[in-house]
Amino acid sequence: MKHLKRSAVFGIVVALGLSACATDEFGNRRPMTDAEKGVLIGAATGAVVGAAAKKSDRGKGALIGAVGGGVAGGLVGNYMDNQKRDLEKFLANERNAGAIQVDKLANNVIRVTMTSETAFAVDSSEIKGTFYSTMDKISRVVNTYGKTTLTVVGHTDSTGSAAHNQTLSERRAGSVLGYFRQKGVVDQRLTAYGRGKDEPRASNATAEGRALNRRVEIFIAPIVAEG
Repeated sequence: MKHLKRSAVFGIVVALGLSACATDEFGNRRPMTDAEKGVLIGAATGAVVGAAAKKSDRGKGALIGAVGGGVAGGLVGNYMDNQKRDLEKFLANERNAGAIQVDKLANNVIRVTMTSETAFAVDSSEIKGTFYSTMDKISRVVNTYGKTTLTVVGHTDSTGSAAHNQTLSERRAGSVLGYFRQKGVVDQRLTAYGRGKDEPRASNATAEGRALNRRVEIFIAPIVAEG
């Protein structure tokens, strides 16, 4: 399984975001909540993952060739907006149940977040049979919008050893990638890696926060035509 090094840009963006303050309804400055910090971290991660996917060692030329050409620069925003709309449409039941979240991030990256409780049994990397239909829906949409890369990132909470969490996050990300491959997603579009407990989006001090941190994220980034 491939590992991507954490980008220096990611560190800078997160540092800038976390050093900022939010404001209350009266315009007074206040510290950012864990949830607000998580949004900033997610946005920065999406931007960097999208850039990394396009500049990976697979080679952009080979990637563009594998998908039959990239999206023209002026059409990228509309292409990704339509894809997000279709993901939201076909995953409406899952989104309403809190099993799936679909977000638009910087650089036209779409993030699809699935909860580990819904997709996996405790301490298991095998996708639950009850989640197959959801994975099938995602697969159909990303196959329809084939001019994108998919970077699958596994995360855990802080319970247990760092080594165990890292391995579990990698295995879960790999299972999702493998499912996409079985459903015909072009292999050159796919990358997976685990972040273990290193990128929480909420506090690990509470059960609710740990549940939010146990997740798999799919970052869908456009493949832009050269020139």
